[in-house]
Amino acid sequence: MERTGPPTRLTGLVAACSAALLAAGGLAATAPSAAAADADLARNGGFEAGLDGWSCTRGSGTVVGSPTHGGASALKATPSGGDNAKCSQTVTVQPDSTYTLSAWVQGGYVYLGASGTGTTDVSTWAQSAPDWKQLTTTFRTGPATTSVTVYTHGWYGTPAYHADDLTLTGPGGAPAELPAAPTGLKAGAVTASSVDLSWTASPGATGYNVYRNGTKVLSATGTSATATGLTASTAYSFQVAATNSAGESARSAAVQATTGGGGGGGGQLPAHALVGYLHASFANGSGYTRMADVPDSWDVIDLAFGEPTSVTSGDIRFSLCPVTECPNVESAAEFKAAIKAKQAAGKKVLISIGGQNGQVQLTTTAARDTFVSSVGRIIDEYGLDGLDIDFEGHSLSLNTGDTDFRNPTTPVVVNLISALKTLKAEYGEKFVLTMAPETFFVQLGYQYYGSGPWGGQDPRAGAYLPVIHALRDDLTLLHVQDYNSGSIMGLDNQYHSMGGADFHIAMTDMLLTGFPVAGDRTKVFPALRPDQIAIGLPASTQAGNGHTSPAEVTKALDCLTRKTDCGSYTTHGTWPGLRGLMSWSINWDRFNNGEFSKNFDAYFGR
Repeated sequence: MERTGPPTRLTGLVAACSAALLAAGGLAATAPSAAAADADLARNGGFEAGLDGWSCTRGSGTVVGSPTHGGASALKATPSGGDNAKCSQTVTVQPDSTYTLSAWVQGGYVYLGASGTGTTDVSTWAQSAPDWKQLTTTFRTGPATTSVTVYTHGWYGTPAYHADDLTLTGPGGAPAELPAAPTGLKAGAVTASSVDLSWTASPGATGYNVYRNGTKVLSATGTSATATGLTASTAYSFQVAATNSAGESARSAAVQATTGGGGGGGGQLPAHALVGYLHASFANGSGYTRMADVPDSWDVIDLAFGEPTSVTSGDIRFSLCPVTECPNVESAAEFKAAIKAKQAAGKKVLISIGGQNGQVQLTTTAARDTFVSSVGRIIDEYGLDGLDIDFEGHSLSLNTGDTDFRNPTTPVVVNLISALKTLKAEYGEKFVLTMAPETFFVQLGYQYYGSGPWGGQDPRAGAYLPVIHALRDDLTLLHVQDYNSGSIMGLDNQYHSMGGADFHIAMTDMLLTGFPVAGDRTKVFPALRPDQIAIGLPASTQAGNGHTSPAEVTKALDCLTRKTDCGSYTTHGTWPGLRGLMSWSINWDRFNNGEFSKNFDAYFGR
């Protein structure tokens, strides 16, 4: 259905004037009544059986006990900026017959309609219904129509609406028969934590249930799905069953799949690691910290920053802060010796590429190859353990028409993926690869991806997702910057703002649960493993917007690792294996008397 705006005020005024003219002329507009033998064909239209028979987009619907129009339950559905909270069901009907659809609604911009009628699909709406209001519409089915979809929905970004006592009256269709078991089930792309599945459609099916090792794990409306949250190097058995109003079919023949080994050098890190950025090439108000003076609390030290000679050259250079800017800077030989000492103590030292001022766009294969060779020279010269990608600003964006994170086509994305895979292959399994994107480039992808199906969106929205997905088996750590961020919608379809435990809980839950990209449930970004996730925070109020107090950091860790002190947010799991925290920066933490690192050490008993 084309996405258009709600009817204008002028539309409502014309309708009101027309009604007045009809009344003045003694005329009355009435909906045709159903024949005496007609039945109510809607399933669970009063929502007394929960959402049985109903499907709501993005999990937007729930059943509440108040307010209700009749009975003990009603539907409550909450739209978001990218979803209109559509709840629907498919009903069996007879061809070439007249039907009346009715429901009681409450809220602003509430729609009621039917699609797939075989003639003209219909809808009606209420612009404002502070009290219960009945909506009614009629339609006639086409000569070959045997089923229609009835639905309610709200409008994008508006408050929740309620619906109750939905009925569809008219001649009953032939009783639905159970669909046949699906055939052709096969496993596609496999990662350390996910398996892509596809199968052949079953005639008469309106949905499918996917089973893992005999347990239902997810539902789908199409003929593909991605099983997520799996354990690395583990064998799984999958089956799928078809569903319709008559129930569920027998399950398909099973297909076996074994997840990947994980990789990414994560086994070289402590179970709970603290990651920090060291201002190595510049100074600011926090002061310069020599490598030898980095406190032992920091397990991964990211050298900030390697930067390109130009935005599109791919030629990355790194040098220590000049003595004119950092009077206490060590010599190159002392710096390299201190790196070796840190590594001997079990620490990892990486070169971080990009940062706020280091825009990197690998627009050509030549730039890609230059990136690989120049980064390799830095790693070799300083004896580093790996690479951190901190691309910000306009380094990554998606071209118009690049809409599937699983199969990107934009050169800057494709070339970056290729470059990182090449570096990983050159340095082997011990190569540490981390990424530090902003929330705009990751979690915002739940609502928006690139310029969107209609164009006009910021093409950077969600642009890190294809890079993370392509490299998930090589990725050691993803530490999204939970700071310098606008409000972001979580999996509860509510907006969350930085600065408190709630933001970190909601943002991290998205990474550990997975989410449909731009609301498309056929394109689900699979969950990452908890050992691949660290939460990114500023070390002090001076370090960046969104500073979180130690008490709130502790709340976030308690919720995610122990499912306690979660506040109003309900996580989709508990992850005691969460790897840890990242901070900007080591320098700012020292400036702030080590408050951030001390809190981390105390929490994990180090």
